[in-house]
Amino acid sequence: MGLAALAKGLHEAGVELYSTGGTRTFLQNEGLPVQDVAAYTGFPEMMDGRIKTLHPKVHGGILCRRDNIGDMNALAEHNIKTFELVVVNLYPFEATVAKLHRDTTASTPSSPALLEKEAIENIDIGGPSMIRAAAKNHQFVTIVTSPEQYPAVLEQIQKNGHTTLPMRQSLARDAFTLTGNYDNAIAQFFTERLDGEEFPAALTAKLVRVDVLRYGENPHQQAAVYKNGSEAEKSASADVVSARQLNGKDLSYNNLLDLDSALSIVRAFELPAAAVIKHNNPCGAAVHEVLSNAVSNAMAGDPLSAFGSVLGFNREVDAASAEVLASPGLFVEAVVAPSFSEEAFNILTKKPKWGTNVRLLHIGSLANKPARWQLRYLEGGALLQETDAEPDPESQWSVVTETKPEPALWDTIRFAWTMVRHVKSNAIVLAKDRMLLGTGAGQMSRVDSVSIAVRKAGDRITGSVLSSDAFFPFPDSIDLIAEYQIKAVIQPGGSRMMPPS
Repeated sequence: MGLAALAKGLHEAGVELYSTGGTRTFLQNEGLPVQDVAAYTGFPEMMDGRIKTLHPKVHGGILCRRDNIGDMNALAEHNIKTFELVVVNLYPFEATVAKLHRDTTASTPSSPALLEKEAIENIDIGGPSMIRAAAKNHQFVTIVTSPEQYPAVLEQIQKNGHTTLPMRQSLARDAFTLTGNYDNAIAQFFTERLDGEEFPAALTAKLVRVDVLRYGENPHQQAAVYKNGSEAEKSASADVVSARQLNGKDLSYNNLLDLDSALSIVRAFELPAAAVIKHNNPCGAAVHEVLSNAVSNAMAGDPLSAFGSVLGFNREVDAASAEVLASPGLFVEAVVAPSFSEEAFNILTKKPKWGTNVRLLHIGSLANKPARWQLRYLEGGALLQETDAEPDPESQWSVVTETKPEPALWDTIRFAWTMVRHVKSNAIVLAKDRMLLGTGAGQMSRVDSVSIAVRKAGDRITGSVLSSDAFFPFPDSIDLIAEYQIKAVIQPGGSRMMPPS
């Protein structure tokens, strides 16, 4: 519901409308009778609109306590009207700052001084003041701060002639959350852009609850999911929290963790890619020029672990790929992809026995980069770091052995190196033909991770590539794989215990 529909409904319910500037003109053009705030206060708008609603005849009508004789006498003495409903949409400060970030990274960036001036002019003063006043006086006043709230508010007014106290309390909570986040965004702007600090001195995460989950990581833990409320972050990337669920049961806490991991893997590849996630680690992954082949190879990586897994794709899921997932004996919990063809949707939701329950998430375009920052809460504080999404320039790679990899092997070397980034340390990956064969994850000893990856790869290990997320401090891991015909090992380097041979 838009502002015009809300105003029309209020007018038909007998509500007298007051507004300023462009909003008043808009509503008048919609054929609605709207009183000019400047005419009511007897004080004109000035300073290019900086002064409009900051007047006692506005705030007195919002803040007065209807059950307080002194307040009501003051209204009568100064000819002040009461305002029972306040509707405010703040100046788009965060959207403006997001635009500034895009402009300053463009090939022909705008002047920083002009961009800062634009941002400062989008710091709303009168709006937050009215919001806070109405929210404070929510016992008598309804504060509306989002178009999403319009239908419910209008419905209550049309039905009862007023809103209920529980609704006003809920709206007041939302209002104070909004102004708090708004002020935090302004403070962060000054910290980052004007003080030149990369990290804000104080950090307030702007998160909006999306849903309450059935339970958390374990059945005895309560849990909820929140989405990023920052305009800059919302425009930065597609994510599983904002994805549209097309089918299946409600998502669980663990589903969301696994879907996020699957998405982070497949968006790292340019070719069609599929990732199979179990307990937040990849048990299968592959890239191929044909998506259905990538799916087949990914599911074949560790078929036993793939049962009940979560999958991610970086292309629209087509019918051929859906047929692979619908093969007898397979069970899939959830799938996230840019989109699903109509035929693929029908195959996944109707053909398998589990079709009615499989969660299908439509993510949209993956063209945007992941969010820049990762925030992790600790007991007593938090850690903030940049997302590990930057590519590793191959110009910095070096082959430190006399034997050089054959040219045909480099595609798998690149694949293995990309994959190991997404495995929990100590992380080991074995891959062949751009397909994940074995993963060793989360072990306290790197040699244990190697052992697990080798066991998972089995007889397919011959001719494969091993990737490690850190250097090998001792020769034990290399000694372990020496008996297998592994063609290449890629790792960050740094060990002095293992001279090249």
